[in-house]
Amino acid sequence: MTMPSPVKNLTEQFGPIDIYLFDQLLKGRIAPGMRILDAGCGYGRNLVYLLREGYEVFGADADAGAIAGVRELAGALAPGLPPGNFRHERLEDLSFPADFADVVISSAVLHFARDTAHFRAMLIGSWSALRPGGLFFCRLASSIGIEHHIRQTGERRFLLPDGSERYLVDEESLMALTADLGGSLADPLKTTVVQNQRSMTTWVLHKSLAK
Repeated sequence: MTMPSPVKNLTEQFGPIDIYLFDQLLKGRIAPGMRILDAGCGYGRNLVYLLREGYEVFGADADAGAIAGVRELAGALAPGLPPGNFRHERLEDLSFPADFADVVISSAVLHFARDTAHFRAMLIGSWSALRPGGLFFCRLASSIGIEHHIRQTGERRFLLPDGSERYLVDEESLMALTADLGGSLADPLKTTVVQNQRSMTTWVLHKSLAK
């Protein structure tokens, strides 16, 4: 009798993937055959499953060490993927062409913006690489639910109770940005508040098919 193959350890299979990105996989919005761009990929925490399953994966990050790390990860999990898919560059200066990717991931990166101009430059750089009809997955720090626990230090920059300083959005600004981009919400905004220490909001958009 042939025994079934053992189930892979979940961490081995999916890596330390963002739970809300995992939710998009469960909903079938990220599917085999899609071209994925992780804009601000870091060391590839959200790419383990996608690399392992043969997706066409690309990434960019301003940290050269992170790009070296994600190239090493890709070499181990998807040896046929060109190292040039992962580029050391800033989000506001991405070399990927317009309408390039089916899915753009922007996970825990936009809140490092210095000010609103920098935030918009990083956002537009990431959004421009998304094809019409594509999915934009963004998770970023917000002020939602912790308004009385933060102290402003600059243009939309705040000191959080956990000691970090971040560029923070809120519901009003995200809805205005959605309209400015010509996108539509794929899901309602979802915010997780960690015991008044920090707040992270998930913002998932479809890009309009209209040019």
